[in-house]
Amino acid sequence: MEENNSFSIKNWNEDDRPREKLLLKGRTALSDTELIAILIGSGSRNESAVSLSQRILASVSNNLSELGRLSIPELMEFKGIGEAKAICIAAAMELGRRRRTGEALERKKITSSNSVFEYVQPIIGELPHEEFWILYLNNSNKIIKSAQLSKGGITGTVVDVRLAFKDALQLGAVGIILAHNHPSGTLKPSQADIQLTKKLKTAGDSLDIKVLDHLIITEKAYFSFADENML
Repeated sequence: MEENNSFSIKNWNEDDRPREKLLLKGRTALSDTELIAILIGSGSRNESAVSLSQRILASVSNNLSELGRLSIPELMEFKGIGEAKAICIAAAMELGRRRRTGEALERKKITSSNSVFEYVQPIIGELPHEEFWILYLNNSNKIIKSAQLSKGGITGTVVDVRLAFKDALQLGAVGIILAHNHPSGTLKPSQADIQLTKKLKTAGDSLDIKVLDHLIITEKAYFSFADENML
């Protein structure tokens, strides 16, 4: 039977429909567009929040990871998005990233290269610059600590080998895993990557601290030195 009362969804203001839909049907029933419309709250005189959200998502090919990369000024380029709305979107994207990081932290035992990827990808996988990270492991393959060793530009970064093993000794780590991102998206290790891995492995061998793996991380994939028998 068709609803004719004022509570029928067709009678709601378009900006309110996503909120009402979430209340009545639950958050999983909403599309990405509708969820962003809730963040925005309202559109402009000539455009609803839903339509504005559709435009924003279309600009990043409906990819939420790409949306999370947009800066506040880039978000503000959309007509109808001021600083406050841009900040709301950026904050929501960051909460999503941190939630994924938190889920990875709960699975701190490293069992494979994929488990390393799941842990590190939320941290460095989508950065526009290169960062080099190190995971310090105990004898149960559990992460004692993870730390950024260096941060560089698009073209590369420099790693202090002495600092890496100083921390390993202080923490009592028996193994380390290296990870860095390639903002270019390529998974092929460079000669510098290969040489650095050998240098760290040699240093680790002399201190009885194993270099268990070195991962190159991109947004959706990884390259493992251990899986490719390059350690």
